[in-house]
Amino acid sequence: MDIRTDEIADGIYRISTFVSGVGPTGFTYNQFLITGAEPLLFHCGMRWLFSAVTEQIARVLPVEQLRWITFGHVEADESGAMNLFLAAAPQAQVAHGELGCRVSLDDLADRPPRRLADGEVIDLGGHRVRHVDTPHAPHNWESRVLYEETTGVLLCGDFMTQVGPGPALTDADVVGPASCAEDVFHATSLGPAVPAALYGLAQLGPTTLAIMHGPSYTGDCAAALRELAADYERRVGLLR
Repeated sequence: MDIRTDEIADGIYRISTFVSGVGPTGFTYNQFLITGAEPLLFHCGMRWLFSAVTEQIARVLPVEQLRWITFGHVEADESGAMNLFLAAAPQAQVAHGELGCRVSLDDLADRPPRRLADGEVIDLGGHRVRHVDTPHAPHNWESRVLYEETTGVLLCGDFMTQVGPGPALTDADVVGPASCAEDVFHATSLGPAVPAALYGLAQLGPTTLAIMHGPSYTGDCAAALRELAADYERRVGLLR
């Protein structure tokens, strides 16, 4: 297991763990730490990653200063360590979409979560994150992403998943590797919600795609999102 931390935008850090035994060429599990008066963590990682991830967070700020615990959807690699972080950061609160809270997090989280309406913004003091509902895209009913408005970073969760190691930031093709990863894992819900969500996110015009499994992308993000949407439209069409 190899873990590293890199600043991918002003005050936004990518904590990346590469695990060689997952998939054909290994797999990265990434968390994103956004600094500010109310620091936010996007993705918690699995419980077994908690100690390693908190060591990396402590290089940037004391873990107990975390104010917001967030993730794309309820799944072990995104929310497994949720309650460990709530215990480590006494002022922290989980924040998620209304559906995710009603269905799972009102019961699973050790402290009541904050329910966010689609488009609602949390002002972190220095950064502003917008909650965007993406139900069933790329998978799970309660899926969502976060868009950091001051830097243009889209915290895109499982969209653009790739296998293998890679740099913290790239402007190389990410759509081809994401399509290959879909061929390996078949993890995405193949329905109209996925391309619709990707086309909608492209309209945000993000500057950086903060990808959970793979390097963050700094090329033409809107074009990449539209290209991936077209790939999923093709896949949906093959099912008809």
